[in-house]
Amino acid sequence: MSTALPAIPASTPFFSRVDGVGQWLAPLGLRLLLAWEFFEAGREKLQGSNWFADLGERFPLPFSLISPDLNWAMATWLELGASVALLVGLGTRYAAAALFVLTVVAIYAVHWPSDWSSLAELWKGYAISDDGFGNYKLPLIYLVMLLPLMLGGAGRFSLDHAIAARLTPVPGTTADRSTWGLVLFAIGATVSILLPWAGGALALAGVALFAWSRSQRRLAAPRYAQA
Repeated sequence: MSTALPAIPASTPFFSRVDGVGQWLAPLGLRLLLAWEFFEAGREKLQGSNWFADLGERFPLPFSLISPDLNWAMATWLELGASVALLVGLGTRYAAAALFVLTVVAIYAVHWPSDWSSLAELWKGYAISDDGFGNYKLPLIYLVMLLPLMLGGAGRFSLDHAIAARLTPVPGTTADRSTWGLVLFAIGATVSILLPWAGGALALAGVALFAWSRSQRRLAAPRYAQA
């Protein structure tokens, strides 16, 4: 299967071509960040001591029926295994769904306020640190990030896509080189605010790709002999 970027008619709407770039980059960004975060959480559990017993009866059913040691082992290996699956994009929907359930359980048992009587009090728990009202902000963000992977899959830069393309090729929205160049330039220019060298290199690569694409298009344009 060729990996070359196809030539796309200039009449194709710009954002349709951006969709083609998004099928590669958008799910990849979510997968990489979530894989890192959950792998770190699993590694900390693997190297740390079990504190699940301190939670008492805070686990929801059916996890409240399981011993703290088994809950700890399941959470540890699920975070480690599912993070690797997200990284390579293999079984992505299932890995994301499993981590979604794990995160909901974590919010219920650890991050949700133990006592609240109004939405205003509940909203105080939307925080990173726990000041007595819970701290469910970060795991809630993880849930929102996992949702597109559950519903939309791993994207084109994944083992899931490579396997599916071999079994049942499905045409998707594609982007030409000029669109890739514009997107890379936009991302690089933004990243350069925080990381000047990395962002600048990415932006320059985008400009070079865009310029090369335009030059190739001019060379490929039909020439008519003058009378």
